[in-house]
Amino acid sequence: MTASALKILNEVFGYHEFRGDQESVISAALEGRDTLVLQPTGGGKSICYQIPAILLDGVTLVVSPLIALMQDQVAALKLLDIDAAYLNSTLSVFEQGEVYRRLTGGEIKLLYVAPERLLQAETVARLQKLSISLIAIDEAHCVSQWGHDFREDYLSLGRLAELFPGVPRMALTATATADVREEIVAQLQLNDPARFVARFDRPNIRYEVQAKLDPKRQLLRFLSEHRGAAGIVYCMSRKKTESTAEWLHKEGFIALPYHAGLDAVTRADHQHQFVNNDGVIIVATIAFGMGIDKPDVRFVAHLDLPKSMESYYQETGRAGRDGEPAFAWLVYGLQDVLRLRQMVDSSPSSDARKQNERRKLDALLGWCEVTECRRRSLLAYFGDELADDCGNCDICLSPPDVFDGTEVAQKLISAVYRTGQRFGAVHVIDVLLGKENEKVRQHGHDRLSVFGIGKDLDQKQWRSILRQLVVVGLLKVDSEGYGALQLSESSRPLLRGETHLPLRRDLLAKQKVRATKRQGADLADEDIALFDALRDVRKKLADELDVPPYVIFHDATLKQMAVDKPKNDGALIAISGVGQTKLERYGSAFLEVISATP
Repeated sequence: MTASALKILNEVFGYHEFRGDQESVISAALEGRDTLVLQPTGGGKSICYQIPAILLDGVTLVVSPLIALMQDQVAALKLLDIDAAYLNSTLSVFEQGEVYRRLTGGEIKLLYVAPERLLQAETVARLQKLSISLIAIDEAHCVSQWGHDFREDYLSLGRLAELFPGVPRMALTATATADVREEIVAQLQLNDPARFVARFDRPNIRYEVQAKLDPKRQLLRFLSEHRGAAGIVYCMSRKKTESTAEWLHKEGFIALPYHAGLDAVTRADHQHQFVNNDGVIIVATIAFGMGIDKPDVRFVAHLDLPKSMESYYQETGRAGRDGEPAFAWLVYGLQDVLRLRQMVDSSPSSDARKQNERRKLDALLGWCEVTECRRRSLLAYFGDELADDCGNCDICLSPPDVFDGTEVAQKLISAVYRTGQRFGAVHVIDVLLGKENEKVRQHGHDRLSVFGIGKDLDQKQWRSILRQLVVVGLLKVDSEGYGALQLSESSRPLLRGETHLPLRRDLLAKQKVRATKRQGADLADEDIALFDALRDVRKKLADELDVPPYVIFHDATLKQMAVDKPKNDGALIAISGVGQTKLERYGSAFLEVISATP
């Protein structure tokens, strides 16, 4: 069977060798074993169940919560002459009936279905009449009640073991800590699964975190280094996605909002433009899962903090799926910290859930403030290790300026205490700066010993210090919704001078991020024109078929064509990414362009 799997990889998918654990995962599935597969985004998870689906008799069910991803994968599979379909809310009653007719007639090898649809009584009854060969559960971390992306519908997927007895199940995810992996196995009732846990490292992604001092100016500076590249900008609210997209449009970028509040037609149009055209920026809400399988996203920028390391890793993982250099850029400030802390503390969740959410948020905030290799800290959260500093993050490239912040921290904590622990950041900083405004005078705070003791620093510097004190737990925010700063028990030793506190100095520094090279810039000069011509013919074919260009061929495949300049079918199929089906469908169009090149 392994030889057959390799043959399909070569002839159907056009790849010459398996990556990572793919071959072992496929072998386990073909042997009928349950499997747990953790591979980072872009690691080739779909191959792990698509090849068994082709080799095994019957239908493979693929459970996915993301409509966009279902449609994307089915379109790509059809271009490879693999019989695939999906069942979701976008289909009419007639179209659903047609899918069931084809299933009954044995015309479908892979069926993508949402979890809530799969477990409906009617769906179960229809599928139980078929020969089901494998059940693949994508985004399996959604089953974890303590994870970052819990979906209620996933909890019932454990029933698949009894509904389809003897059918092997494969749980796949790109984001799961060791605890979440155990919960996936338990909740899905996997039977002694073979476990395949790949490294979490995405070495082609450069991570950078900046203090939020002038966010629009900072974002514009970052994007100016990436003009013409596809990217995603994440914001906290729908309103902010709209205003940010509008502002970027005025600044000369092709930017479109994308959030759950948009009508379905607009959302689908924006998604289509992002996936099918070059240089489009999507501005999206953090909470909205896009499920877009676009390999050439060159950057992911966060204007607001996500809620956890898992969310951040998953969102930034949408960049650089093609293995080319990509960038993960984030700005965050005091208001992000205060707002998220307050949201957790004032939520109606149980105490246990609140404690879990606080732990996740604290881990993310701590990561933002690290002074050592950012990638090592990120990987350590997921239980992964990096032997040496990565050399591809902001801290490795430009180590932060760290100073002894004990005295300034004492001043700030004293100001919080002297003002009664009843006021927010703005008022406390006003007192430190000696501002004689109405609110300060009204409360008599201009007569306090701490009034004006912080004039040697400006407001932005005090906000930076305050943010860091909240992150390290020396100050906290009340949970009643008023944002008042309060002392924690751990602040007392610092006030008494028993401990010292290193702090980092925030600077609106010059960008030290390498600009995104234009597509093909790593080619020799004489090959760039051919690469551009190959991209043009790919775009024309993609438009005719109404599919994303990368479904025809990835950029890496086109680059290899530009370098090798194959003159016949035999030479073309030797290039990674060109399988027999694609050779027959598109080979002549690309060979014609290559042969016309001097």
